[in-house]
Amino acid sequence: MDENRPPYSLQAPGVSPSPTAVRLPAHERFPHVDDHLDPPEVTRWERIDGRRLLAMPAEARHATRHGEFDYVLRGKVAPGYRVASDLKTRFAKGSDFASDSAILKDGIDPATRRRHLEEIAFEVVSTQSRADVSGKAPKMIRRGLRRVFAIFLKTGTVGEWSPQEKDWVELNRSSVIADRCLIEPLEVEALFDAAAADDAVARGLVARGNRVIEEVRQQGRAEECAKAILAVLGARGLSPSAALRRRILGAKDLERLRSWLTRAPVVDSADEILKDV
Repeated sequence: MDENRPPYSLQAPGVSPSPTAVRLPAHERFPHVDDHLDPPEVTRWERIDGRRLLAMPAEARHATRHGEFDYVLRGKVAPGYRVASDLKTRFAKGSDFASDSAILKDGIDPATRRRHLEEIAFEVVSTQSRADVSGKAPKMIRRGLRRVFAIFLKTGTVGEWSPQEKDWVELNRSSVIADRCLIEPLEVEALFDAAAADDAVARGLVARGNRVIEEVRQQGRAEECAKAILAVLGARGLSPSAALRRRILGAKDLERLRSWLTRAPVVDSADEILKDV
């Protein structure tokens, strides 16, 4: 995905390469993604074109927004991918820095026998200058990242870096970010609103078939089916005993409840719905 990667193709994310795809000239040979100029977790230094920058700890506004964003992103990530925060990457001979959040494939890249290069990166921009984040984006794209986004806290906007425009293209707050790294599109509004963030995570977990959510959904279906059984019996003038009512309402087996619901319109007494047990 790094040194032996074919030239970058200008096409929509997820589209298979074709002979007609417009291509840029081949990349130079890059250093390995983890060949750092200044070791992470030992120093705070980053570099852009050889210029040394001190990566300072975040203030509360930036740090909390970063944490909230990672919460949303983790809920949306597709199987086979993972979310990374402050992952330092060697992007060029003189550039070695970290994005705030990124998505990369699980496992080892067979071409390099190292971790995979990030596919999407996100920058949370608070006190950082627009010039610095704009200087990072083209280096990320040139290295091989497919997409780079910036969340500008001062203006409450989100932009995606456009190599053609050489600038950030602002995204509408009502729009979504769709990508193969995401199991479900990421709502831009969820990056700014706590309630929208919770909704976005819930939708992502549903799309991933989260076990707990599936159990809750099954429980809800069982409760609705039990209430329907009692409603049918009541409409027919067949009043179940208190013990039978508790048994129906406490049942968890949806298939059994459905069989009782099928029997409820035709039985002669409420107790007959249990004759299969």
